[in-house]
Amino acid sequence: MTLLVTGGAGFIGSHVADALLAQGHDVHILDDLSSGKRANTRLFEEHQFEALYHLAAQMDVRKSVEDPVFDANINVLGFLNLMEAGRRNGLQKVVFSSTGGAIYGEPAYTPQDEEHPTNPISPYGITKLVAEKYLHFYHLQHSLQYVALRYANVYGPRQDAHGDAGVVAIFSRALLNGEQPEIYGDGKQTRDYVFVEDVVRANVAALELEEPEILNIGTAEETSVNDLFRQLRDLAGADVEETHADARPGEQQRSVIDPSQAERVLDWTPAHPLKDGLSETVHWFDAHPER
Repeated sequence: MTLLVTGGAGFIGSHVADALLAQGHDVHILDDLSSGKRANTRLFEEHQFEALYHLAAQMDVRKSVEDPVFDANINVLGFLNLMEAGRRNGLQKVVFSSTGGAIYGEPAYTPQDEEHPTNPISPYGITKLVAEKYLHFYHLQHSLQYVALRYANVYGPRQDAHGDAGVVAIFSRALLNGEQPEIYGDGKQTRDYVFVEDVVRANVAALELEEPEILNIGTAEETSVNDLFRQLRDLAGADVEETHADARPGEQQRSVIDPSQAERVLDWTPAHPLKDGLSETVHWFDAHPER
């Protein structure tokens, strides 16, 4: 198949692109949505993509709180530019990277399944929910098939250690460099951490689905930021104390999602326990200090 992967030069997108190439697909990468509607349309006209993997996004929750317009321009308008270009040029399917944490908001129950109320508390979560609603619209009006994968907190090799969206990468790099990472708030906030290779398997499997689906991709296991820090500190062999900073606006206290539906629909379950995934990630950052 001829596929377009947006965000294909980024953390998750590069892993997904590698896996699709290994399967023999004709993979093209678009990594900057600022090119606008006209440039995107030309791209779709030239290549007649059969499916779109949309992983490009503004994914910093704190940035979305500080500048909701910037967040919406990328995560909603950039997305719509692609959808309009695609539906005019034979696009058949979209595999969309959504969020399983920010889209639900604070849990009414745990683990949060796909039927959990969607009450995002950040603009980032709101824009992901909006994009899912637009996917439903394009399916109804233009028969475009889609799968929205609601990720838990994805981590692993190649993650950006310079932004604010990847705490595992940020902590790993700082600890290996002998620096003192900061834990925002009291560190008791919990997340569901899922290894990037498991996320890639879900993306590859999603291409085969023939009906619209919204699926959680997580582990159903909660880990506090404090506990995450301690595990990474031990793996890095660092001798630093826990240091806390002010809590960040728009940050949830708990997030853990139920992947049972993905197991039923995709035959997918997470294969990497947190300890093993963290170990592999720290070793990768140790071997790639420039990252």
